[in-house]
Amino acid sequence: MNETHNPDKKSWVESANSPGADFPIQNLPFGVFRARGADGPGRVGVAIGDRILEIEAATRVLPVEGLAAEAADACRSNSLNGLMSQGIEHWSALRKRLFEILQDNHPDTKKHQRLLEPLLVRIADAEMLLPVEIGDYTDFYASVYHATNVGSMLRPENPLFPNYKHLPVAYHGRSSSIVVSGTSIRRPSGQTKDDSATEPTFGPSKQLDYELEVGFFVGSGNSQGEPIPNEKAEKHIFGLCLLNDWSARDIQKWEYQPLGPFLAKNFATTISPWIVSLEALEPFRVPAYERGANDPAVQPYLDSPPNRKSGGIDITLEVFLSSKKMKDESMQPALLTQGNLKDMYWTIAQMLTHHTSNGCNLRAGDLLASGTVSGEAKTSRGCLLELTWRGRDPIQLPTGETRSFLLDDDEVIMRGYCQREGFTHIGFGECRGMILPPINVLESKS
Repeated sequence: MNETHNPDKKSWVESANSPGADFPIQNLPFGVFRARGADGPGRVGVAIGDRILEIEAATRVLPVEGLAAEAADACRSNSLNGLMSQGIEHWSALRKRLFEILQDNHPDTKKHQRLLEPLLVRIADAEMLLPVEIGDYTDFYASVYHATNVGSMLRPENPLFPNYKHLPVAYHGRSSSIVVSGTSIRRPSGQTKDDSATEPTFGPSKQLDYELEVGFFVGSGNSQGEPIPNEKAEKHIFGLCLLNDWSARDIQKWEYQPLGPFLAKNFATTISPWIVSLEALEPFRVPAYERGANDPAVQPYLDSPPNRKSGGIDITLEVFLSSKKMKDESMQPALLTQGNLKDMYWTIAQMLTHHTSNGCNLRAGDLLASGTVSGEAKTSRGCLLELTWRGRDPIQLPTGETRSFLLDDDEVIMRGYCQREGFTHIGFGECRGMILPPINVLESKS
């Protein structure tokens, strides 16, 4: 850790100092934005309190030097890919410089505030865009609790496949359908087959679900054929975001054998707009998941002292649901789930290492996801499939409505934050999306 983690440091941006604020000066997540209602490309900025500081504008009035200057030059873009490709030394240098110019007890604070305050944009007045040009997307299945629960529904005599505790299981997703928080999601249609039916039918999914996940972005990549060792894996991770891997469970059930997820998952994935750097998360590191005495030993290529000591991250993750009736009655969204990333069986370093172990080349801006984050308790189950046990036990909303799966006009809101005694609370903002009715493929004009 370094001075940017000091909980005593405050910002001259007063909203950043509010207790429980998502974006204090110890965070400074990166994103891409433009003025709400404007056209044209976005601009790279960092969140501070309820404001955004555009990096190009800031470094134009307050020039920077060395690695921080090179990193700032890469931010003269409409995406974070250029900055990501530069590597951890550049990311850290820029973050440190931004920390200096935004703190309230720097020798030049008055100058910094005079020059930068006019450049701040209210988050409420900004339109957040996809922060990264995402080339590839891989979704893992890293929660042993989620895998066990789902397996128990389908294979109660043997919930986990034999490979699960030996390697991080994953599938390759669809990068073109990744959208930023706030984008509405159209209910997908597809083939489904009821247990009692002899033939499948085609139509809108009746079992639309969310999946509570954490995404992490590749920074500097690797050359094809050159794996990334586990002890160096985190140097290739730029930062984390919240992620909702929308899933059509009835479509998934019919199509997933023999090759796994396809149309049930590639119609939409939502991410939060702010990317929290691994450096900002350093105070919240915890040991990797403690495996049972009967679990197999971790393969050497997936093991390292740093990963064992601090491969986990203590991030509280929450899912809320707001129905149309709740909104009409001005009710707050209902909390459905509270889980934690530290409960994952595989760490983000292990996921990245395994991904490259065969020589697969990752590139700056590639998105990897944790898979559904679930814990041991029922209240920490990260999707409706688990919470309602495949629809058998519907949840009840404050209005008296029940849900087995999502209905049209339902809005799912995910939030995440880190807190630990002696350190400043930091957050991830929100990852939200509302369900729209389907479009009939036979009537579509596209």
